Amino acid sequence: MTGPIHSLWLMPAAEDGALLAGVLADLSARFGAPLFTPHLTIAGDTDRPVTQLSAEIAAAAAEVAAFSGDVTGIETSETFFRSFYARFAVSAPLAALKQRLDPQAREPFLPHVSLLYGPVAAGPKAEAAAQVSAALTGRPIRFDRLCVVTSGQDVPIADWRIVGTVALG
Repeated sequence: MTGPIHSLWLMPAAEDGALLAGVLADLSARFGAPLFTPHLTIAGDTDRPVTQLSAEIAAAAAEVAAFSGDVTGIETSETFFRSFYARFAVSAPLAALKQRLDPQAREPFLPHVSLLYGPVAAGPKAEAAAQVSAALTGRPIRFDRLCVVTSGQDVPIADWRIVGTVALG
């Protein structure tokens, strides 16, 4: 990739975003992990120009109204950016956004909102996952906007910045 790297994020509505940010901040402090804005990545690591990405999210947002999705569970993995996350089913709105904004996806769509990045010891992570699962599993999260974000696997988390936002619907 040659230009600045961006991602397309689906963002939780303010109240749900604040709830998820609180969980993320608690986990970050507990495990010494980086802070970031809770989001659901629709497409990551693209070098397409911001003007093109902004037009793409505007067109997609015009076709999909704000919607809610239930947290289907809290899951963990060894993957840095999916160390600890809230999982969502592939609902019709999510599938439509993914197809529209990332039609050549290289991996199966795994809709999730990460709550912790980085390596964490398995035991304490499992204990935290059980606690967060009790609080969030089955809870609806409302998503209401798409963002173009300067972010990617090779962009330091501290440098991630939202550069464009469009409301769904």
